[in-house]
Order: sequence, then structure tokens, then C-alpha cells
Amino acid sequence: MTARVLLLCLLVQGPRAVRVGPVTAVAWPAQMALAEALAREAAEPAEWPGLGRLAADTLSLIVVPDRARLDSLAHGRAPAWGAALAFPESRTILLRADAGDLRRTLRHELGHLVLHQRVRVRVPLWFDEGYAALAAGEWERLGGLELNLAVARGAVPDFAELDGALRGSAGAADAAYGLAMSAVLELARRNPSGRLDPLLADLVDGRDFDAAVLATTGLSPTRFEDGWRRSVRTRYTLVTWFAAGGLWVLAAAAAVVLVWWRRRADRGRRAALDVGWEVPEDPPDPPPAA
Repeated sequence: MTARVLLLCLLVQGPRAVRVGPVTAVAWPAQMALAEALAREAAEPAEWPGLGRLAADTLSLIVVPDRARLDSLAHGRAPAWGAALAFPESRTILLRADAGDLRRTLRHELGHLVLHQRVRVRVPLWFDEGYAALAAGEWERLGGLELNLAVARGAVPDFAELDGALRGSAGAADAAYGLAMSAVLELARRNPSGRLDPLLADLVDGRDFDAAVLATTGLSPTRFEDGWRRSVRTRYTLVTWFAAGGLWVLAAAAAVVLVWWRRRADRGRRAALDVGWEVPEDPPDPPPAA
């Protein structure tokens, strides 16, 4: 769907559009003030990891009221848990007004647009999403990995599986975004500078992603993937899981199981107490006085 077609569909259905610098803000009347405020933020130059200070190119920011409207405009492309969508090819962002921290969500989606604005070669989905998460400062995603039992047990996906998880269920995607962000940080760590700048400079120059990884980390994509998975297993273990609160998770689960077991064990005794009980009928009302 092109930006022109999407905007035409919207304007026929009732919202209005306002131009804020390079940003066209589109929203329904109840969300218009919010859309204008977000458009002003999107129009301001900002620092982007590995790319420096950049101002947004022309883009369309469409603020929708709720999940149903997002679905209708995205034609099923948005996952059930999605709060926003970015379309880099048409430089369009769809953003739900009723979901979460809107400014950080906007920053995440702008990260996609800025990355594709500067990098014209194809990048893997895990890098695209990991970069956007890093650009938005979603550090709590890394903390969330400490409480992910599957990761703590060493079940770290490969990059192909990670791409699938990013478009999977809410639970799978939550961990997948954290893992994608950790992989992008690992690309920076593997460079002598400790930064993403060399990798992104190669990508901006048009170097293939796999070749850029090799040139800036000294590792083939396969070796980098293996090294990243080892580093995740080393950092997120059962020890860190317990330290981050895993013990309380187990205690809460045990309490739920204990209550369920106790109620099940008492079910027979409660039924036996009901046997033989008869509730007498209420006496008839006395006749009215003469």
C-alpha cells in the first residue's frame, strides 16, 4: 500500500491531515492534538545509534484510535499485540493512540524509517527490529531476558528462528525483541571501536550485510551467530534467573498449585457435609386480623 493510497482511504473515512514541517500528521478529531504533538517530535533532528544526528525525511504519521482501526488500515499485517507499524518503502507510520508509551513507540518506528532512509541494502529482520529497539532505548527488554526461563535454560534461537519469533505470539515476541537487541549490541561489541558506526558506514556505502559483518567483526555471519548464542547462554543462566526473581516466580506458582490441590482434596469432605441436611420450609403467614 502506497502512502498516497493509504492517505486517500483515511481522508475519505473522516480524519483530517495537518502538515508539521516534513511530517504529515493524520488523525481523527479526538486524536488530532496528540498527532500534532507527536509530529513535532518526529520532525526534530535526533541522534541515532551509528548514524549520527539526523532529521526525518518527509513522512506520514497516522494516529489511529484503537486496535480495530489499526487492523482495518494494515489489512492484517499487524500482530495481535502490535501498537504500531512502520512502512519504510512509503515512509508511513501507523500508531495506536491507546497503546503504551506513545513517544517511545514512535521513536522505535522512526528507527526503522531512519535505518532504511540511510541503508539501502537488505538487512535481516532481527537486525531491523534490534536496531529500532536500541534506538528507542528499550533496555528493559534485556532485563526481561533475565526472567525468561527458556533463555536461562539455554534455549537460544538461531537467527532464522528469531525472525519467526519476532512475528509470533506476544510472549515469544517479547523475548525475541530483547534477543534481537542483544545481537545488535553484540555486533558493536565485536568491533574494536565497540560501536555500530563501522558496520552502518559499510551498509550505507552499499556493502552487503554479510560482507559488512565480516569486515567489521572479523567473523563470518555463521561464526558471529554462534558466538552471539554462546554469549547469551553465558550471560543469562539459571543463576541470573533466580537472582532476577525466578525464586519468587516458583514460589507464586507453587502457591497456586497448593491452593488448587487443597480445594480438590476438600471437595469430597464438603460434599459429605451437605448429605442429610434439610432446610425447613418457612411457616405460613398468620391469617389477617378480623
